[in-house]
Order: sequence, then C-alpha cells, then structure tokens
Amino acid sequence: MSIRPWRDIARRPSRQIMVGAVPVGGDAPVTVQTMTNTPTSDARATIDQIRRCEEAGVDIIRVSCPDIESTAALRQIVRAARVPIVADIHFHYKRALEAADAGAACLRINPGNIGSAERVREVVNAAKANGCAIRIGVNAGSLERDLLEKYGEPCPEALVESALDHIKLLQDHDFHAYKVAVKASDVFLAVAAYQQLAEAVDCPLHLGITEAGGFVGGTVKSAIGIGSLLWFGIGDTIRVSLSAEPEEEVRVGFEILKSLGIRNRGVRVVSCPSCARQGFDVIRTVQALEERLQHIRTPMSLSVLGCVVNGPGEARETDIGITGGGNGKHMVYLSGVTDHHVQDAGMIEHIVALVEAKAAEIEAADAAREVVAA
Repeated sequence: MSIRPWRDIARRPSRQIMVGAVPVGGDAPVTVQTMTNTPTSDARATIDQIRRCEEAGVDIIRVSCPDIESTAALRQIVRAARVPIVADIHFHYKRALEAADAGAACLRINPGNIGSAERVREVVNAAKANGCAIRIGVNAGSLERDLLEKYGEPCPEALVESALDHIKLLQDHDFHAYKVAVKASDVFLAVAAYQQLAEAVDCPLHLGITEAGGFVGGTVKSAIGIGSLLWFGIGDTIRVSLSAEPEEEVRVGFEILKSLGIRNRGVRVVSCPSCARQGFDVIRTVQALEERLQHIRTPMSLSVLGCVVNGPGEARETDIGITGGGNGKHMVYLSGVTDHHVQDAGMIEHIVALVEAKAAEIEAADAAREVVAA
C-alpha cells in the first residue's frame, strides 16, 4: 500500500500475451490503441496516418481488411509501422489467412462469424504459424441472432455468453494467445459486461465504449466507461472510439490513463477554469501550451493558474508552475518553489523553454541511473 492509499488501484490478474513485441496483460503497462480510417488499400495514406498516431504515442494500431486489395497492401504497411498492426477481419476467413501471412501481429475476429469449423481451424493454424495473437471482438450492435432471441435484447449476460462461445472455439484448437472485448455504445451495458467477463476469464481484456460519438461527447462517455473499469482494476489495453482523427483517440486514451495515475506520458497540465481574478488569459494560454508541448514525452507536471488564490498551492505539487499577478507580471515556480517573474510578452515561449529543459534534465537523470544499474 502506498502513502496515499486512496490512489491505489488493485489490478485484475490476467494472463499475458504478446501482440508483436508489445506485451498485453499480466503486469505489462496498459496499452493505448487506435484504428486507421484511410482505405487500407492506399498504403501511403495509411502509413502517413499511422506515423501521426505513433508521434502521439500509440502502442498498437488496427487497420480494417475488408478486401484482397487491403491485405495486399498490409505487408508494406506492417514493414513501415513502428508499432504492431492488428488486422480487422469480418466474415471473410481468407482475409484473415492473408493478413496473418502479411505480418499482422494480431487478428481481430469473431471465430463464430468465420464460418465452418474447418475455416476456424485454418485461421487458428495461420495465427499459430505466423505468431499472431487474436482479439475476440463482441459488440452489442452485432450480437448473434440466437442470443438476441434468448435474452430479448443486448444485455451483459448476452455479451459475456457470446464472448465465452468464441473463446471456446479457440480453446478447442489449443489456441490461448487471445484477448477479448465486449463493447457497447451504452456505458452502463459495457461496464456491466466487462465486470462479468472479468470474473469469468483470465485472459487480457481490451476496453472500449464503441460508437461513443464526436470528440467532446465521445471523450466524456469513454472517460466514464473506460475510466470506471480501469479504476476497478479491469483492463489491459484500451481504444477510445471517437468520430475524430485517430491521433486524437490516442491523446484522449493517454489522458484517461494519466488521470488515474496508471500510465504517465508527456505533460500533465493542472489549470483553472479562469475568472475575473485572472492575471492573464488562462484559457488561451493553456490551449497554446497544450499545442506547443505535444512533442514532450517525458512525464512531468505543469500548473497554470490565473491568480494567487490556488496558484501557489497547486504550484507546490507540480514540476513547473505559473501564477498570474498584477500589471502583467507573473510568478514562476520550479519544483514547487518560487523562482522568478515573467512578463506577459514571451510568457508562453518562456514556459515552453522551461518544460523542454526540465524534460531534458529528467531524461538525463534517468539515463544516468540506467548506466549505474547496468
């Protein structure tokens, strides 16, 4: 137990699998995924989008493979990507075979939708031969007809039963390198299904609120659903499904993890909503700093407070802080201690430079520790 036990999260024990070179489950970090929206057959456009997601910090990327042109382009995409590629397959078992041969690190399928037992066997054998993991993706919007007839509507029990049925198809072929998702656009349904599934299986779980909506609404729904499950200790990899660019999904995913202290990447900004007491334009300043500091990957904290009511207290808890003062003169804090003043003119440039210097200092210290440990 830590010195702040109210922050402790007891993570659900799970088996660990490998998705390419990335471990998922067990004691591995919770990974962040997204999915491309370019035509996969357009390898250049897809690789460009993957590159933007990699810059945002993505760990795993999924691409849709609905046709032979997509799987034909997949080999080039896999070679160009710096992160493992998951091939999204629906119904067409041959696309799964082609994707496995093309180097996909994981196949996203529902074994029950692949077809006959012989076709499932072929897909599993291809996954084994190529070192592919498999993600079983159950979705409330595409439940099997017999389960809808049995339960009357999508419900947690129906999603979990579907997942267990698909799992059995893989286990019958002695395949165990799988992870499972039971997604729904209804937050309550998704959370309840994941909670039930977490009790029933020991495999890694992929979290998501599917069809969550646009950037603002989808972020809120995903933060509530994914965040609640992670707080319960459930979840090994996440995808925030937004009607937004994939790199935005990645950023939101990391913000959810950062808010729970599960994984830290880049600058955590603490800022006030602003009011008439503000000594500078807090809203525009925070917008500019978040944009300018996207390239920072080193975990660190920055407080941006408009006045002295809460500014000094927040600054004591962050690596760098700025508190608004009168006449365009603001106090800068370094490691929680008052250090110097800065004027309005050039304030953003000054803070960016301080953050970059602090990041370099942290990276150098980490490198030195690694040398000593070696």
